[in-house]
Amino acid sequence: MKGLLRRPGVQAVLGRILAGYLILIRRTTRWRHEGLEALEPMFASGEGAIGLFWHGRIPICLGMAATWWRKDSRRCLVSPSSDGEFVALALEYAGFPAIRMSTAKKGDSAKARAAVAAFREAVQHVAGGGVLIITPDGPRGPNEEIAAGALQIAKRTGAPIFLTGLAVSPSIQLESLWDRAMVAAPFGRGVCIWEGPFHVPADAGEAEIDALRADWSARLSAATRRAESLLGRASVDPAPGG
Repeated sequence: MKGLLRRPGVQAVLGRILAGYLILIRRTTRWRHEGLEALEPMFASGEGAIGLFWHGRIPICLGMAATWWRKDSRRCLVSPSSDGEFVALALEYAGFPAIRMSTAKKGDSAKARAAVAAFREAVQHVAGGGVLIITPDGPRGPNEEIAAGALQIAKRTGAPIFLTGLAVSPSIQLESLWDRAMVAAPFGRGVCIWEGPFHVPADAGEAEIDALRADWSARLSAATRRAESLLGRASVDPAPGG
């Protein structure tokens, strides 16, 4: 079955199905935004930016789309795995072409070179004034823990990071999945909580980056829980260790 699902033609169909679902949820949901005013200086300056939201909110992520469409250049970071292919296709249909990047395993020189090339592409995109959207706990987790990659891009470019907590009601969370993905029904209510801007100092060392990761992970989870609470949803804490 996995072999069948990874065929290019099947991936293309799955990408269109997911894109249709994402667009349906965006168009039929009544969205409420909190904290958007913090993004205005970034839009006015034309500088690049990095947007973070949790992997489990990919099914409702186009609640942010109208905001980020204000940027002329928009990309998203997606795993180069075959499992990430239909997600990349769906997001491209929605106006967010992908940069395919993931961490290479030790000793895999080919994937390491590809990861370095993708990192450079991401840095160039943000440095050129584009927005880069990242699920910083994907594609493998741990759930709701920011990995270092996004912060390294922010450190290299000096671009601001914005955190977005997302929730929709009515919806269900798929407890069997590591990211507890939130799948929404059409014609509901949605909330986007925006936090930022946050910056990584150009001289930040490993210890400072680790401290920022912990702080911003807590902030992004708090923003996500606030989005849920504004919809009257009971919060579900992330699974320990992903």
